[in-house]
Amino acid sequence: MSTAACSACRRIGLLGGSFDPIHNAHLQLALSACAELDLDGVWLIPAGQPWQRDPLAASPAQRWDMVNLAIAGRRGLRACDIEIRRHGPSYTIDTVRELRAAHPDTAFTFILGADQLRNLPTWNGWGDIVAQVDLAVARRPGHSETAPPELLAALAAHHHGLHRLAMAEVDLSATQVRERIAQDQPLEGLVPEPVARYIARNHLYQH
Repeated sequence: MSTAACSACRRIGLLGGSFDPIHNAHLQLALSACAELDLDGVWLIPAGQPWQRDPLAASPAQRWDMVNLAIAGRRGLRACDIEIRRHGPSYTIDTVRELRAAHPDTAFTFILGADQLRNLPTWNGWGDIVAQVDLAVARRPGHSETAPPELLAALAAHHHGLHRLAMAEVDLSATQVRERIAQDQPLEGLVPEPVARYIARNHLYQH
């Protein structure tokens, strides 16, 4: 869809992830992308069964709850359960196709980290992904923002862009959060307070 055709369309960012658990860097990324790219909103999409990841510690229902607690009251952010409702492994291409079919008048931008950018050409149906969405990449510690040549060529062929977000690098991961919980260390400043309370109440990540 051309830029002119999309001038009156909604512009939505898609931020997928295991969110095991969701943490403050996720929220900062979503809010920064929304502001920098002048998006109408960002949809956070918890993965059902990530195909490139080990089994997740929290259940889909628990991760869905945590995402909703984290974004409550944050303008422009919305949770989308399209992947946790789907049976089998979660593939981004299936999500993009379903969302494009359900929202034909919406222009989507897929938000990812620099670490994922370099690996995107290994994803299932990656060429079809970049044929349907723009990309926005965030800095990640220790990772280059340089995109593989084949990815840039595919984006250009379909008249889609690669936006490099100005957000500063944030050295925070869900693995670090889980390790702190297992070591009985405080989570202040790492996850939203409602998420910290949910984790404690449900005894998540303690072992």
